[in-house]
Amino acid sequence: MTAPDQDQNSGQQAPPVCFRHPGRETWVSCVRCGRPACPDCLRQASVGQQCVECVRGASRGTRAARTAFGGRLSATATVTWSIIGLNVLLYLIQLAYPPLAQDWWMVGYGGPNQGVLDGQWYRLITAAFLPGAGSYGIMDILFNMWALFVVGPNLERVLGKSRYIALYLLSAVGGNVLYYFLADPVQPALGASGAIFGLFAGLFIVARRLRLNIGGIATVIIVNLVFSFVIARIAWQAHVGGLIVGALLTAAYVYAPRKNRTALHVAATVVVFVLLAAAVVIRNGQLTG
Repeated sequence: MTAPDQDQNSGQQAPPVCFRHPGRETWVSCVRCGRPACPDCLRQASVGQQCVECVRGASRGTRAARTAFGGRLSATATVTWSIIGLNVLLYLIQLAYPPLAQDWWMVGYGGPNQGVLDGQWYRLITAAFLPGAGSYGIMDILFNMWALFVVGPNLERVLGKSRYIALYLLSAVGGNVLYYFLADPVQPALGASGAIFGLFAGLFIVARRLRLNIGGIATVIIVNLVFSFVIARIAWQAHVGGLIVGALLTAAYVYAPRKNRTALHVAATVVVFVLLAAAVVIRNGQLTG
């Protein structure tokens, strides 16, 4: 019988170290790549734990969730709240600085170097972010922001943020373009009603595409159109223009085939924008000719 050598290694291996932190010993490894990792570098997975690099790589390879019409899925309506906040903020600025209304309102020709006819195309969009003056302006912004609060979030979630932004802005421009065509070019106008009517039309088209009840939104559209023609000082041209653009653009979004759907949506948006720009050029020619 011989005594064991006290200096002889019993065969036990040195503990492995974390592949990201060499100074940390660990007996735990990633179930995906097999590399040893410390607790700070591991994340719980459906089976076992994965290292942060494997989790990051899996996230890059996962396609983002999409809405029924191809938009990026989002649980929040940040665009709607941002538009409401911007409108309210600009209204308060307008109260403090009344000349802002004249600088931004929609007018075809307001004198030399003033109006769309003189190259101030920005008025086609800026006019949609200010209400009228006085008590009428208060009622205008209250109704429009209430309508945006009711209609906007659901439409934003089903279309996705980028398509929703395009719908809102182009509906606003479309309303002002028709106003430019049909109203007196020296008569100014303000308000977001064209954009709101575009959202009304968009919600109607979406509901029809999804085979939902369209009675409620159809009633809202009809009643508000009647008010547009009956009540004085309301620019019905902007309402009708926003309604037409909103309906056409939303129809392009929701009825486009799945194949190359995103490209078709971009093309439809560009086409609507180009048509509106061409309409302004035509109107300018009519007024100068």
